[in-house]
Amino acid sequence: MKAARGKVVSFHYTLTDDHGALLDSSREREPFAYLHGYGNIVPGLETALEGTEAGFLSTVKVAPADGYGDYNPKAVFEVPRGQFPPEEDIQVGMQVQGEGEHGIMNFRVVAVNERNIVLDANHPMAGKSLNFDVEVLNVREATAQELSHGHVHAHGHDH
Repeated sequence: MKAARGKVVSFHYTLTDDHGALLDSSREREPFAYLHGYGNIVPGLETALEGTEAGFLSTVKVAPADGYGDYNPKAVFEVPRGQFPPEEDIQVGMQVQGEGEHGIMNFRVVAVNERNIVLDANHPMAGKSLNFDVEVLNVREATAQELSHGHVHAHGHDH
């Protein structure tokens, strides 16, 4: 069976950056399973896996635009320190949430001083190429429930 919209694809992957640094791997865990064609993985990897079958082995380089997007310098901005609870010890590197025009958003703290906090709304992998070593283990039909929910259901998972 080939990977196509509405099929569940299970695969192992190792993700590295352009310098070969390991970013993530499923090799020591259960294989990763997703519902193909539903935007559950980065677009560039999903496109590369289209039409593949169990046994497919490849290295896939995903450009930033087809991964987590290009880095947007306009997504880095200052907010007054007073917008955070005074007792909260805000540190560089922390993840914080805020409400934006599209609902709850995640930000990374990139600088802190007495008056302002600088936040970055870019995904940490924005602007970076993603290098996947992939091995497709299985392609199967999705269940009716998986199709209606738009994602794979693991054992024991129910809504």
